Amino acid sequence: MENQSVSEFILLGFSIGHPSELLLAFLSLAMYVSTLGSNTLVLYIALQDSHLHTPMYFFLGNFSLLDIFFTTVTSPQLIWNLLSGDKSISFSGCITQSYFYFFLGTVQFLLLTSMSYDRYAAICSPLQYHTIMNDQVCIHIIVGCWVGGFLSVLIPTILISRLIYCKSNIINHFFCDSGPLLNLSCSDTCLIEFIDFLLSSVVILSSSVLTLISYIYIISAILRITTTSGRAKVFNTCATHLTMISVASGISIFIYVTPSQKETLDIHKIPSLLTTIVCPFLNPFLFTLKNDVVKQAIRGMVKKNTKLMAQKFWGVCEKKG
Repeated sequence: MENQSVSEFILLGFSIGHPSELLLAFLSLAMYVSTLGSNTLVLYIALQDSHLHTPMYFFLGNFSLLDIFFTTVTSPQLIWNLLSGDKSISFSGCITQSYFYFFLGTVQFLLLTSMSYDRYAAICSPLQYHTIMNDQVCIHIIVGCWVGGFLSVLIPTILISRLIYCKSNIINHFFCDSGPLLNLSCSDTCLIEFIDFLLSSVVILSSSVLTLISYIYIISAILRITTTSGRAKVFNTCATHLTMISVASGISIFIYVTPSQKETLDIHKIPSLLTTIVCPFLNPFLFTLKNDVVKQAIRGMVKKNTKLMAQKFWGVCEKKG
């Protein structure tokens, strides 16, 4: 992937001074390492514990995998740029980063919508739940999310890679977002901006509307539960998911569904930092690790591994004795 008009870009990032950049780098590194560790733990538990082999944890496992990929698209580059002071990125690296950011971001919205449908089926049709959300349906949904995200941003990315960049090679962002890239081109970008706006609107707004419809039915079902404890338990299961998709939709609508304006690019950096680093860091704790079933699975896994280690230790001691 090459472009005759430019060979590399400079990511301007945050103009906050070197000491503040170092602090941001170490905070980002800590959250990135925690994100990798916690989401890997969720994946391991979901695969190892047979009690978690249900549609809900199948989707949560995929969401953890998505978080690992999504934060890896931007975090290592940002951390390196802040620590080294070298803020350059090759043209091919920039286009690749942009593609995977929007590809995985699209998968995130499709997956969140699928999770809302799963909760709707579990709460509103509990007797038919395992028939509705059988293994084949879950696999088809997941494949549809990943393939849909992969294909939806392919054409806009190809168009962006073929633009002529003659204004500057300095991107006013900490990663290769489409808006700042388009502002650097002296080609006609109206078609690409329209496609970006259309795709963003369709994905984000349709995802939000479908999730809202699901939760209208879910809340109606919750209100019909007679016991207060049962109502609170079901509501707590859904509240985190509803909060997460509300935050993701709100930030994405603010950045991508509103008309692009050059003077608003600086404002977009903080919301983008939340979605690319902070949210993947919080998701496993909010979605999965606070769940009682998962806590029990972790305790069982720790107990089992401790027992195995003790047996190996005493076995070694007996051989030496």
